[in-house]
Amino acid sequence: MTSTARPSLQDEIARLQPYGLGARGDTDNDPGHYPQRSLHVLLAVSGSVASIKAPLIVGKLLKYDRVEVQVVATASSLHFFDKAALEREHAGRVKVWTDVDEWKVSPGQSHVLASSADVGNHWLCTQAWTKMGDPVLHIELRRWADVVLIAPCSANTLAKINHGICDNTLASYQNSQTSVLRALPTFVPVLLFPAMNTQMYSHPLTARQLRFVKDELSYTVHGPIAKTLACGDVGLGAMFEWSDIVRLVQEKYDLKERATQ
Repeated sequence: MTSTARPSLQDEIARLQPYGLGARGDTDNDPGHYPQRSLHVLLAVSGSVASIKAPLIVGKLLKYDRVEVQVVATASSLHFFDKAALEREHAGRVKVWTDVDEWKVSPGQSHVLASSADVGNHWLCTQAWTKMGDPVLHIELRRWADVVLIAPCSANTLAKINHGICDNTLASYQNSQTSVLRALPTFVPVLLFPAMNTQMYSHPLTARQLRFVKDELSYTVHGPIAKTLACGDVGLGAMFEWSDIVRLVQEKYDLKERATQ
């Protein structure tokens, strides 16, 4: 049986044009200076049950005119929403980027990565970057983003941001995520939406970590809110309502709904 070759990162990025990755450039290309350009929203999704709301956030944002959305997701967040379904729904306009995109696996190692409980084991992965000039995913994402929404932000991801840990595309922005966040220019706004168990939220370390991201990194923190949590506990810890997250972006950038055809 022959296996289908994985698209290269260059191919994945090129496929998304003109909707996907394209360097924002510098502050002169901010939508405040160039309002004719689409607003680039990067949704960073970490391992909380509130990740189930990611498709709703993406879908609603794309109803506005001149808005483009990309998603960067940790491996654990993918337990709560269907990556392939989200990409299909938006017909190639949105990609859910993960560590597998950042660290392309070689053919002989793909089965190892797929069966690993920790897909952040980068030493199992290879071939993503081989020479000068090749794209580096978390750098491409940070160049593209005008605003970043960390929704939801789990206790684990919050701790990684505080300590500068870049073991995924998100935290390095944060995993893929944490890697992006670490590389992000300070002028790009980051809105963080915590989501965790009530006792985790009330822990002294959480208070210290939230102060750090607000005071040292200038992130804007919204929530959590009180409700019945997935575990059955009642109290503070639920993510800000997804529709209110969209509303914050809409109001901040004065977005207008796309005219119906």
